[in-house]
Amino acid sequence: MSAWGSWRRRLVGIAAGGLLSAAGGVAASAPLAATYLQRKASDEVIYFVLPDRFANGDASNDRGGLTGGPLVTGFDPARAGFYHGGDLKGLTQRLDYIQGLGATAVWLAPIFRNKPVQGAPGHESAAHHGYWITDFTDVDPHFGTRADFKTFVDAAHARGMKVYMDIIANHTADVIRYRECPANDCGYRGKADYPYATRGGVTGAAINDGFQGDGVRTAGNFAKLTRPDYAYTPYVPAGEQTVKKPAWLNDPAYYHNRGDSTFVGESSLQGDFAGLDDLFTENPRVVQGFIDIYGQWIDDFGIDGYRIDTARHVNPAFWQAFIPAMTARAKAKGIENFHIFGEVFDTDVAALARHTRVDGFPAVLDFAFQSAVTDIVAGKAGTDRLARVFAGDAVYEGGAATALQLPTFLGNHDMGRFGHFVLQANPDVSDTELLDRVTLGHALMMFSRGVPTLYYGDEQGFTGDGGYADAREDMFASQVASYNNNRLVGTRATTATDSFRTDGPLYRRIAEMAKIRSAHAGLRSGRQVVRAQSDKPGLLAFSRMGDEGEYLVVFNTGATPITAQVEVETPSRAWRSVRGACAGSVSAPGSYRVEVGPLDYVICVSEGLQ
Repeated sequence: MSAWGSWRRRLVGIAAGGLLSAAGGVAASAPLAATYLQRKASDEVIYFVLPDRFANGDASNDRGGLTGGPLVTGFDPARAGFYHGGDLKGLTQRLDYIQGLGATAVWLAPIFRNKPVQGAPGHESAAHHGYWITDFTDVDPHFGTRADFKTFVDAAHARGMKVYMDIIANHTADVIRYRECPANDCGYRGKADYPYATRGGVTGAAINDGFQGDGVRTAGNFAKLTRPDYAYTPYVPAGEQTVKKPAWLNDPAYYHNRGDSTFVGESSLQGDFAGLDDLFTENPRVVQGFIDIYGQWIDDFGIDGYRIDTARHVNPAFWQAFIPAMTARAKAKGIENFHIFGEVFDTDVAALARHTRVDGFPAVLDFAFQSAVTDIVAGKAGTDRLARVFAGDAVYEGGAATALQLPTFLGNHDMGRFGHFVLQANPDVSDTELLDRVTLGHALMMFSRGVPTLYYGDEQGFTGDGGYADAREDMFASQVASYNNNRLVGTRATTATDSFRTDGPLYRRIAEMAKIRSAHAGLRSGRQVVRAQSDKPGLLAFSRMGDEGEYLVVFNTGATPITAQVEVETPSRAWRSVRGACAGSVSAPGSYRVEVGPLDYVICVSEGLQ
């Protein structure tokens, strides 16, 4: 272990021992009693945040050091799609708030330097989200500096909190143009009709003599791919020839250059994602280049994990090389539990699991869970909808053990917020019922297998108007009219004022859930067994098997109370309450009586399996 790794362990061992949270001075939770480096991925509660929308700690960087109007600087706090001023200093200043909610890890949307503004005239927007990267080695000046990022990471670690970076290897910002389509609306040109061996189609002039295709992933083979104009004629516009860093990224030869993806078949891997420059990730130079880039961020900052954007749009061989390299790089820094999870935007368990079996991802974001919970909490499906998702855990590489590492979530910055989905399905819902349904969704996430992932602002009742920029409200006082007129969950407040209250109903309820989860290891890493389900809204029950006993978690997604007998382990005879009313003993060996109110849940634990 390096001297830095040894020092880091001593620092966090001291820092994690006696923390107080922002939610009323509660002592540090059970997982924090150990050093944060020792916590497994399944022990975490992740808080996902867009730095631009969270807290503005330094108004001097609002325009990213640029001069001019919004179409130059990207800064316009009254428009949903532009920068609003949040930064790393502001995020650091609000760590009390995040930790008080019960979060143990912070996942940041990308903080790398971006192309500030993109889009056709009249349809421009800014890179407030961080996914239009030009410089993979530096922090975007809208967010601060590398020194600001180090301060943030060190401050989080001193509290026993982990930091996950959001990274991209599929694409860069939209810089490359094609001469054949000056309007930048190039349709996808596939390999059969536009092979690498000819220019502009099968009848074109011969080029790239000796290149054996992108399936032969050797440096010698790719050295023979001397011309990138097999499908289109790519070029870099004047003034942007050196905008990307590291410098090798400025060469069009390291991109597929086949036009816009249709997100079907071959184009899903080789097409430009909404016009963004699609990297030639089959090329060994690109593979090693990204291993070097992201390995350096681990070396320089000691971060604790990577969320990988657009993972399904990169060829599996890239990930098979990249993921072990990142794990090894982290271990060399003393980070044994480095958490890597990919974004695979698919609700099919088999499609998600494929990326753990073929690509080698340790985990993927659980979109199947998100879809099922949304349907059952909104009243659109029976609880068997989620039980079927859990039944699919066996198909992940590693089975149920891998399912424990899947980040589970209710909504996000792309698809929209959970509160919005509940309102869509129940437009006339009362304030009380809306709060109860959203609370129930968070409880399902917090106490089932997987790693609960909170989307910033949900704890303040944010609902948004839909996906993308419509779901990226400001935590500081917003100037966006379409944000400020939203119906919020559990409050009559609006986003026109700061949204950092710790006494609101959702904040307090989520903090209570996190505290329960933290205090009971079985609710974090216990084997899960589904006990009861229904093809209609109503009963869902599962056990979590922990060393300290059997936990029975029972939910009622329906509008009427439920009384039922639920199967438990035969040795589980004496019970006590963790949350809600629980009978003290079984009705008969192996059968336990539960009572659950409408849109509520209870958690009971046996006194050990004898």
